[in-house]
Amino acid sequence: MKTRLTELLGIEHPVVCPGMSWIAVPELVAAVSNAGGLGILATGPLTAVQTREAIRQIRSLTDKPFGIGCTLMMPGARENAEVALKDQVPVINFSLGKGDWIVQRAHAYGGKVIATVVTEKHAQAAERIGCDALLVTGHEAAAHGGEVTSLVLVPAIARKVKIPVIATGGFGNGAGLLAALALGADGVAMGTRFAMTRESPVHSQTKAAIAEKQVSDTLYSTRFDGIPCRVMKTPMSEYLQKKPMGLIKALFTSLTVAREMRMPIPKLLLGTVLKGPGMMLQIAYFGAATPRFKKATEQGDLDHGVQMIGQVQGLIDDVPTVAELMPRIMNEAVLAFDSLSNQCK
Repeated sequence: MKTRLTELLGIEHPVVCPGMSWIAVPELVAAVSNAGGLGILATGPLTAVQTREAIRQIRSLTDKPFGIGCTLMMPGARENAEVALKDQVPVINFSLGKGDWIVQRAHAYGGKVIATVVTEKHAQAAERIGCDALLVTGHEAAAHGGEVTSLVLVPAIARKVKIPVIATGGFGNGAGLLAALALGADGVAMGTRFAMTRESPVHSQTKAAIAEKQVSDTLYSTRFDGIPCRVMKTPMSEYLQKKPMGLIKALFTSLTVAREMRMPIPKLLLGTVLKGPGMMLQIAYFGAATPRFKKATEQGDLDHGVQMIGQVQGLIDDVPTVAELMPRIMNEAVLAFDSLSNQCK
């Protein structure tokens, strides 16, 4: 299947694995790229040294295009982006920040830049600074989707920009891919679907829980990490939605997390203060939420942890390899197209 996205990135299928923290690790990224899609490494939990090592590991596992993700509001994100630029990573995906400097330097070596957006205004701004494509994240998505559903957001943005659009949020099979293309997208990102593969490091107990959940079994709130975030509905997430963490505890916990990540405390404090009080508060809450996210994803502890997940979890009930999943998705898209063609005769 050829679209503007496959032509732009030099990939076989218009399917992307987004940079999910603690999930989009080198093994999963390489598996998706080897299967013909685009895998994007999550660098949020990584130091610059770890990011460089992860890039080297990906390159040892695949010779296909891959990307890295950078959430620019987070401490350490700029350093990770610098590593990617110096190592000339084929694709850089940035979010929550100004990425014009990334665009300029990536284009200098022939790299491509994808901006993650949730509004038409931000989409147009990303196009103006030279981004090559947009990852348009609808309300259904895991973690930090927008306020508008993919069904409306994708066509709204696709009609206002000329660059390729990657639809994200609510897509987990071939029929979803076909629907996204019909809405004006040039490809899809399937985070929850790739989280439910054998190459994914998500704990087996959490994978089992995802397979049992319905589409309605998620919660969306700012009370999980300070940013509007979608997570799996569990007793812990329901408790947090009713009783969020206080600021003092959030600051204390985030500093503890920074020490565990070997991030210099003075640098962390200076970086967050310079971003202003509102951003400082968000970063503190995000840092404090990190242990809960890791407990769910890495340890399978849903009693004390919180799992970021999309509503599409209700459509997923198996854990194939990426090599098995990708051709299945493409075959499902063909079958869905044929079915629609027959119905429209």
